[in-house]
Amino acid sequence: MKTVVMKFGGTSVATPEKIIGVAKRAIREKEKGHRVVIVVSAMGKTTDTLLALAGEISAEPSKREMDMLLATGEQVTISLLAMAFKSLGHEALSFTGWQAGIETESVPRNARIETIHTERLERVLDNGFICVVAGFQGVDRIGNITTLGRGGSDTTAVALAAALGADKCEIYTDVDGVYTSDPRSVTGARKLEQISYDEMLELANLGAGVLHPRAVEFAKNNKVPLSVRASYSDEPGTIIQEVFTVEKNLIVRGVAFEPGIARVTVSYKKPFNGSLANIFTKLAEHHIDVDIIVQSITDEFPPSVSFSIKEESLEETKRVLNEFQEDIRFSAANYEVGLSKVSIVGSGMVSNPGVAAQMFDILRVQGIPVKMVSTSEIKISVVVPETDMQAAANALHDAFGLSE
Repeated sequence: MKTVVMKFGGTSVATPEKIIGVAKRAIREKEKGHRVVIVVSAMGKTTDTLLALAGEISAEPSKREMDMLLATGEQVTISLLAMAFKSLGHEALSFTGWQAGIETESVPRNARIETIHTERLERVLDNGFICVVAGFQGVDRIGNITTLGRGGSDTTAVALAAALGADKCEIYTDVDGVYTSDPRSVTGARKLEQISYDEMLELANLGAGVLHPRAVEFAKNNKVPLSVRASYSDEPGTIIQEVFTVEKNLIVRGVAFEPGIARVTVSYKKPFNGSLANIFTKLAEHHIDVDIIVQSITDEFPPSVSFSIKEESLEETKRVLNEFQEDIRFSAANYEVGLSKVSIVGSGMVSNPGVAAQMFDILRVQGIPVKMVSTSEIKISVVVPETDMQAAANALHDAFGLSE
């Protein structure tokens, strides 16, 4: 008997009517003879409402208590969906993250899944029930409820699919697949029929919000068949897999962009061999994610290192650098905000030299200054002013032949 994991996001379960619609779609899979696991997010804007409530109580609420609070959103959804199945004549049981056996590390608000104990879910599935599991949450080894970060329900679904040996994992959302770029901002963006794990992982990490990066990483590492589909239609979505037929031999397959980027530049009066390790060790200890790193050491100018972070991490970064300035041994730190990151992604770049030069020339023609650059085998990212972000994305999307 095949096992199918179906994940539905907050907009897909925002109302009782939509919850009943989700139940009917899942029942169609059950009636094909499949074992069905449903993973759901909190209804609509529930998480935002809970965050606002916490803000009215405390300016800096405990991260542990925030996990306790935010985990309640999914609990509402799973209970209502289980009721919907029963009202339609099908047996279902709801499970919180910890009831489903999802064990995580002890990092409040942004925990990673360490293991999943599937015995209970397997028994329930074998008895013919539909399992309805709360996404976004788990439990650490000492019993604290944890959450997986925004968008973590995607990760829950893929991790469960891997643990259960599912034949497919379908992510249902308010868009009908993965697009070459965000169609709300880029004219001519179109849906891709297929995309590789590596390309999707890069796009997810670079700002494409259709899938959570950890979910794609789980799918890639465990070879989970993954698709992104619309919750409002039966049209096929985008298949994410290891190998696919290259569409139109496109070198670039997608353009991603992300606002709210800050650049930090740390300078020294004289070189110090341990400086890089000291900086990034301290930032990592405080769970600050660093992206692009550029080091400059010449005989003519004082040494320096620049790196990009999300603006939301800027105050914490300042605090850490100030607190450990003596250990890091830097002389000054400068900060620049109002930046964004724009990236092109495509596995075809590996065998096609000159893509970076073409990208820089396109931005030069548009009069868009490039402040930082990062490359890998299948992506090139640039940091540009946030005011130029959409113009850069549209120009690159057109120039690399992605528009409809």
